[in-house]
Amino acid sequence: MFPVFSHACITDSGAFGHQRTHADVFSAAIRRARRCSFRVQLRAASHYGLPDIGFIAWPEIVDLVGRIRTVVPERHLVVDIDDGYGDDEVAAHVTRLLKRAGASAVVLEDQDRPCRCVRMDGKLLRDLEDSLWRLERVLGASGDMLVVARTDATAPEEILRRCVAFAGVGADVILADGLRDLDTLEELRAATGRPLVFNQLAGGKSPQASLKDLGDRGVALVFYSTAMLFAAQRAMENSVDELLAGGGRLDAIGRTV
Repeated sequence: MFPVFSHACITDSGAFGHQRTHADVFSAAIRRARRCSFRVQLRAASHYGLPDIGFIAWPEIVDLVGRIRTVVPERHLVVDIDDGYGDDEVAAHVTRLLKRAGASAVVLEDQDRPCRCVRMDGKLLRDLEDSLWRLERVLGASGDMLVVARTDATAPEEILRRCVAFAGVGADVILADGLRDLDTLEELRAATGRPLVFNQLAGGKSPQASLKDLGDRGVALVFYSTAMLFAAQRAMENSVDELLAGGGRLDAIGRTV
């Protein structure tokens, strides 16, 4: 039986958590020992060597969640399903499959395709009514999983309009990505009455903040979307450099045969 991610988990101040993104089972196994919940996001950069603009298909993310569950049966898995893979029926179908695979929550965004990561400019938004209809389909298929509704709007008034609308149709948690002003978090929390997620992204558009500061502003979950990916990149680059500089000896990178 997989853990259920309830409202109590994310509204109890003692349960305030921080999520770390991972895209493979090996990294999930490593982080299991750190006793934190996980956000599952299969990145095109690490999977295909391509930009994060919508190359990942839904069967791949469903398969990944199933494989992670084999090594992390007791932690919460928050799964990014992008825009619902371009279709209302597909979004609902994927949600049901992820629930069966053991996901604790899904994140659905309102971007239009081609999708862009939060660091990029030129993102397109789907019509709000269309976004709400897809969100309702996902909510109807989610059962006891939580649904995080994400907007990529940039204008403050549009961010507020969309987040309030998401809460109005039943979204459990709200995520406004790429916020330039942390004070907006308190406004969103008051206007929606929902717990908030904050995406702490290295090189992103939002200011950096501590977990305590974010918690004081109404944030219940924090995603570190690229921190572990960038750390792995630096470690691999350093190891290759040290190996080359050491004439190919393994002990040049602090390891022995």
